[in-house]
This record gives sequence, C-alpha cells and structure tokens, in this order.
Amino acid sequence: MKSGFIGIVGRPNVGKSTLMNQIVGEKIAIATDKPQTTRNSIRGIYTRPEGTNGPEDEGAQMIFIDTPGIHKGHNKLGEAMTEMAENTFREVDLILFVVDSHSSRGKGDKFILEMLKNVSTPKILVINKIDLMDPEEYLAIYKEYEASGMFRDIYGTSALEGKNVGDLVKRIEDFMEEGPMYFPEDMITDYPERFMVTEIVREKALLYLNEEVPHGIMVEVEFFEETPKLIRVGCVIYCEKKSHKGIIIGKQGRKLKGIGKAAREELEALLGTKVYLELWVKVREGWRDNMADLTNFGYIQRDEE
Repeated sequence: MKSGFIGIVGRPNVGKSTLMNQIVGEKIAIATDKPQTTRNSIRGIYTRPEGTNGPEDEGAQMIFIDTPGIHKGHNKLGEAMTEMAENTFREVDLILFVVDSHSSRGKGDKFILEMLKNVSTPKILVINKIDLMDPEEYLAIYKEYEASGMFRDIYGTSALEGKNVGDLVKRIEDFMEEGPMYFPEDMITDYPERFMVTEIVREKALLYLNEEVPHGIMVEVEFFEETPKLIRVGCVIYCEKKSHKGIIIGKQGRKLKGIGKAAREELEALLGTKVYLELWVKVREGWRDNMADLTNFGYIQRDEE
C-alpha cells in the first residue's frame, strides 16, 4: 500500500477545512466564513481500498492534516495556532499550500511563501474558490506562483463544489510511497468524539453569533455519558467578556437555544443516536492570552516531566 501524510496550509479562510472535508467525503473539520475557524491541527483520513483500479492495485491511505490559518498572532492563542501549522511542515510528506482569489497576492501569503522556501518537503499549490474568479484572475495567480519555482504542480479547485478535487487527490497519491496502513479502512479521523462535540458546538456558535462575539469563545465538555439509546452531553461555552455572555444567551435564551438545537441535530447525525445536549455560558476573561488556559484547552502542549 502507498501511504503518507499531507499538510494543508494557508492563510485563514481560504477553504482548507472545506477542502479536507471534500477529500475525505465527510465533515470532520468545522468550516465557516469566519477567519481562523480551525484552531487545532485536525487529521482527516482518506483510504482507497486495494483493488480499486484492478487486481494488482494495492490501494492507498493518505492522512491530511488541516492546520490553523497561518497569520501573525495578536495574542498567545494566535501564536500557538501558527506554531502548530509551522510544525506540520516538518512532519509531512507533502504540503498543499492553499490560496484563493481574495488573499492570493497579499502580505499574508508572501509571509507563508518565505517560510516555505526553507522547507525541502515537496509542495503543490492549490488555487481554491475558482468558482468565484474569472479565467484572467486565475491565470494571473497561476503565473505569479509558477514563477517562484517552488511548486511541483498547481491545481485550481472549488472545494465547496468539489471541482477538480478528485484530480488533485490522484496527483497527491503520486507523492506517496510504499508504507503501512496507519488507520482502519473505515476510519476518517483519529480525533475522539468529545473533541468533535466541542468543534460542532463552537461552529454553531460562530454561525449564530455573526460578528458579535467573533473569536473569544471556547467550548469544553463537562460530561459525556453514553447509554444504549441516548448520549448525554454537557458543554460550557467560555467567553472573554461579561457583555458577551448576554449576547451568546440572547433574549429569553433564544440564541443559546438555537446554537444547541443546531449542534444537537448535527451530533445526532454524527454519532448515530439520540443526543441530549446541555449548554452553559461562563466568562473567563483574557483566556486567549493566559498560558494556563491555553494549556488546559489543548492549544499548547504540557512540558514532559
């Protein structure tokens, strides 16, 4: 079998999570129109069973690591997110650098390009959101990055619509070498259910809150209890300011109820059973700049004793 690891990197909000979800075939990373939605390096597993292309085909397994958007952090959380993405460069067999029509020639992507210059790992450029650009704009972006000489190939995709994603996957497989099957064939992510719960609740909160409480929220599972017919889940939504707590709850609790209903419906589809979901909102001022909070929430690794 051919197998390997692929890092998906790029500026915030270029469609990295949507691309990985499209490749894997199921939603495992939250995707909103808010920048910096992804805070953890999330692994998606794509397995092509042996015999797919004939009796001599040994199959392939590719593990995609969807990284947080690389940007110059304005707080310790932002710095930790960028460090996660940078570490991915050194751990993978191939890097997908994703750009789009909006930020493709901005300072942010040039910042990432400079970082990639010092990395020997093979790189493919993915120009995403081609459904939103005309051919002239696409060609201009293509030529600019081609001139850098850094990329083994360049693909234009629409991750949202799935356009050219299959061709990209086939090309990625060319860079994989003989190796083991790291995960079972039917596994699409190695993250535990509790983590997926926090991500889904956080996604629904981001969608419901619009720009009111943009990024100062964090979700933590208080309890996760499984029974034969029901899973009971309790989550705390942390915010940084007292004024934000009322916004999240909403008038007569309507906003929080809406977040809970949307999250519960998706969790039931994900977990394949009835879910009873309870949500609470608590204030934890300045958590994005608090090293202890960032460590407890899993954004910074604890030092080994």
